[in-house]
Amino acid sequence: MSPLMLGHKAAILSSAKGAHWMPKSGTMIGLGLLVVAMQCHGVDAWISSSDLIKRLEPQEAIPVRDASGDADIVIEPSKTYQRVLGLGASLEHSTCYNLSRLPEAEREAAVERIVDPEKGIGMDLMRICIGTPDFTASDWYTYDDMPEGETDPAFQHFSIEKDRAYVLPILKLALKKNPNLLFAASPWSPPGWMTSNDRIGGGRMLPKHFAAYAQYFVKFIRAYEEEGIPIYAVTPQNEPDYAPRTYPTCKWRGEEQRDFIRDHLGPAFERNGIQTEIWCWDHNFNLLDFPRAILKDSKAARYTDATAFHLYEGEPEAMTTLHNEFPDKDIHFTEGSTFGVAGAIEIITFLRNWARSYCAWVVVIDTELGPNPGPHGCSPTAIMLDTEDLSLDYRFEYYMYGQFTKFIQRGAIRIHSSENEKDFANVALRNLDGSFVLVVANAGKEPRTFDVSCENSAFSAELPPESVGTYLWQP
Repeated sequence: MSPLMLGHKAAILSSAKGAHWMPKSGTMIGLGLLVVAMQCHGVDAWISSSDLIKRLEPQEAIPVRDASGDADIVIEPSKTYQRVLGLGASLEHSTCYNLSRLPEAEREAAVERIVDPEKGIGMDLMRICIGTPDFTASDWYTYDDMPEGETDPAFQHFSIEKDRAYVLPILKLALKKNPNLLFAASPWSPPGWMTSNDRIGGGRMLPKHFAAYAQYFVKFIRAYEEEGIPIYAVTPQNEPDYAPRTYPTCKWRGEEQRDFIRDHLGPAFERNGIQTEIWCWDHNFNLLDFPRAILKDSKAARYTDATAFHLYEGEPEAMTTLHNEFPDKDIHFTEGSTFGVAGAIEIITFLRNWARSYCAWVVVIDTELGPNPGPHGCSPTAIMLDTEDLSLDYRFEYYMYGQFTKFIQRGAIRIHSSENEKDFANVALRNLDGSFVLVVANAGKEPRTFDVSCENSAFSAELPPESVGTYLWQP
């Protein structure tokens, strides 16, 4: 077996806008393997199979030959698309709580396996919650809850104290394990006194509280900075088109979010010297008129860096539609776990539709599928915590995510590759260190042999059925 080269994550020198990126290298121990970063004289490959026989399994180096004739996957590095900001998941309350239940050594090892680029799968962009989401071990709360009928526009009662129970310790541990980790934060609800029904869930955001709500974000960002946790981006509202009374959320119209960003949130960040990005929408593919209302307004668009999407309704091609309409605004994918090899194809599809990021939802759930006070059910996630013996089961999805997160560097640029088939998909990128990375998913029931050509070079590979492969090489 040849020495392996991992084109591992790039180190961010600053979390501020306009940051510069520096590639990392060195001696690495990952998933029980000693990995030495070095110049690759062939194509290195890793495979994960849905039967878990292969779990980010390194393969024999693949020889490179001169390109000649047709290939199944043709890569054209001269045709470039978006740069990747990060790939990860959520450190929402349920995941943080489940991790906090582990003994200290096991907790450190588990967080390491999630975010460490050398000893784990190197997730480097994690979504966190401003207050509680629906998945939590706590009663739902915001940072300024008041008795019914009372308000607090001066924020005399603002506090992130409840996050100290189990959220902040896990976030700090994650940053310790990966100092290059970025956090994107979303509120599931503003304080109830800002809403039409004076409660968390089921109401509408009241425009008369827009100025106060902008200050709420400023106070949150400053409070987290004081804890050593910089916030790279925020969205004004998680899923603003969904507001049942049984859920911590709040209803917005696109025009309302436009006015909030344009007249309040953006200017508040500007006045306070806050460099945190603002991403609008943060909901499904099927309602593009919401982000359009914001991005068509030149003043609101000035403060809006990107549009964020979830996968629960509509088709991911909507991201390309919006990119084509507003090519100077980024696209991010902020919520939606994917499962099996079909899930890898979904991630590939998101990347092929201009997403600069991918965040799965809920990393660690327990074997009772909790904690989850509702109202949505939960499928087993990438990592399962046994409620009896507190052992962790790393499922296929953990390794499948690693096929992307461990090899695609921050700042990697997507490059053109052949179109996908129904059960056979690929995405190609060029890392900042110059290496090419190709992720291929075979959801079919039979092995798949395929040829790859890139510029003047080519190689042949085989993927087992229901498997994901990552191929890495230097030009």
